[in-house]
Amino acid sequence: MSLVDSFEKIPVQIYENDKIASASVAREISDLIRQKQKDGKTCVLGLATGSTPKTLYKELVRLHKTEGLSFKNVVTFNLDEYYPIEPDALQSYHRFMNVHLFDHIDIDKANTHVPDGTIEKNDVRAYAAEYEKKIEMAGGIDYQVLGIGINGHIGFNEPGSGRQSGTRLVALDNTTRLANAYEFASIAQVPRLAITVGINTILKAKKIVLLAWGSHKAPVIRESVEGTTTDHVPASFLQEHNNCVFVLDEGAAQELTRYKSPWLTGEIDWTEKQIRKAVCSMALDLKKPILMLTSNDYNNYGLSDLMVKFGSAYDINLRVFNGMRDTITGWPGGKYSEDVPRHPERREPKSKRVIIFSPHPDDDIISMGGTFIRLHEQGHDVHVGYQTSGNIAVSDEFVMRQIDFAVEFDSIFGIDKSRANGIWQDARAFIKTKKSYQKDTEEIRAIKGLIRRTEARATCRYVGIKDENIHFMNLPFYETGLIEKNPPGEADVQITMDLIKKVKPHQIFAAGDFADPHGTHKVCFDIMIEALKRLKAANDESIKDCVLWLYRGAWAEWDCWDVEMTIPMSPDQVMQKRNGIFIHQSQKDGVVFQGSDSREFWQRAEERNSGTADLYDRLGLPKYAALEAFMKWEY
Repeated sequence: MSLVDSFEKIPVQIYENDKIASASVAREISDLIRQKQKDGKTCVLGLATGSTPKTLYKELVRLHKTEGLSFKNVVTFNLDEYYPIEPDALQSYHRFMNVHLFDHIDIDKANTHVPDGTIEKNDVRAYAAEYEKKIEMAGGIDYQVLGIGINGHIGFNEPGSGRQSGTRLVALDNTTRLANAYEFASIAQVPRLAITVGINTILKAKKIVLLAWGSHKAPVIRESVEGTTTDHVPASFLQEHNNCVFVLDEGAAQELTRYKSPWLTGEIDWTEKQIRKAVCSMALDLKKPILMLTSNDYNNYGLSDLMVKFGSAYDINLRVFNGMRDTITGWPGGKYSEDVPRHPERREPKSKRVIIFSPHPDDDIISMGGTFIRLHEQGHDVHVGYQTSGNIAVSDEFVMRQIDFAVEFDSIFGIDKSRANGIWQDARAFIKTKKSYQKDTEEIRAIKGLIRRTEARATCRYVGIKDENIHFMNLPFYETGLIEKNPPGEADVQITMDLIKKVKPHQIFAAGDFADPHGTHKVCFDIMIEALKRLKAANDESIKDCVLWLYRGAWAEWDCWDVEMTIPMSPDQVMQKRNGIFIHQSQKDGVVFQGSDSREFWQRAEERNSGTADLYDRLGLPKYAALEAFMKWEY
């Protein structure tokens, strides 16, 4: 048994990203289906929904279309469904499975089973028993795919679900409803009940594979894999299964001991980042400034190996302290007036051309508003690329408010805009009768996009950015009118390349916040990286002297050992940033699709920035009101 095995009670496979992980799992499922076909047997799959398995289903569809994988011998049983809900509702798991898998493969729809969200409540118990019976009659689940909620639920088995639970009607935990609120216009529209297969039923599967992507899943993954079995974390019951594996990307694995404290699991490669991670983790756990750590602390924390390799505790403390101190600068574009040793940015050129890529029309000011303002004030040529229109994140109520203003404006000043008034009237009529599952009309999406553009433009003017430096990219992948977006395509990459070639930036700031529940940040990042890689491969002059810095948004912050540049803010600068965020009135006082965090974006940003400053203070570094943090990315 390895030292990793002594911590992890469930086998874990870790991949660089969800695409590579999903391809591996899809290949395993493909091999199982083909083997069953050779044996003349049915292959019974247990399937999950939500954002996690989308890449898996996409890969299975690819295997069907390009490698001839047939699903004619496959029977499927889904884990759960909202209750009550119509099967054709946008958020229905019936619709989800059709859209992401069943409509694109040759499976017999009669062999697919998703719990029925329209069953009369009095009939649910009998229906649930029949669902269990159908699974048994099919021969049991051969291969069960699971996701995991941030509270540890599997299926919709919420905390408190018993080990022996079967298929049943359950009340959804509030954390689950908040986490799934991004699928609905508001939390009020998220169903409070669901039908779910039980834990006991799941554990009867012959093989179980749990998928998890992203750092927001990391804490519950550690509890499930390394903790004790408890109904407070339903996924922990998977420790009892003799053929279960967790398949993770690097983000979801980062709280496991092998990632968080690798020095406890055996020999490691002591890179500069690993040294900083070990020492900062120790200092924070022991509630000591870095420079106060002693040799006994190193020994007791399992870091004696560090002193053997790199000298005394004093020497290592100073090494890490100086490295952290050197990340702090008030000059995000470099300090041309003097040569600062180990400054995170180059001194030259004095005035840099800068692109800030903002996935939504407010991420620039929310995530790096202090840095945004400082770059402009210090004489850099700052451009902002708003990657998407952000139109689905405007509430219908806010649209009605703007329409009322426009109509009253025309009336007061006697402006004859008969066509415009017709559009306003049609929009008002649609919104008044709009159902929760309906997609906005093109006109309403255009109005919502216009609202967000005017707010973004006003923010840039508040900072001092010239109108010609404001670029609304409107990447096509986003423009579905639904939460579900199109896959990124060639047009998205070309638009991004064109902007980079036009500006010829020395610096690019981009969102590295992949915990965004919509997934838009990650897609925008992937598009930008593809554009940069193509330009680099072509030796394009536009990026010959370009450094890429990643900021994080309203959802999370970098770990301090990953940070390579921090920009301090005074209390006045914090207020200046807040006022810039307030310009985005459509995103205040109740955010559409905000995920599991009920705070407004300005509150999240301020607490994150002040939290980073507090963390630096606890490590013994200078105390600031707030810090915006950045990580350098090689492309």
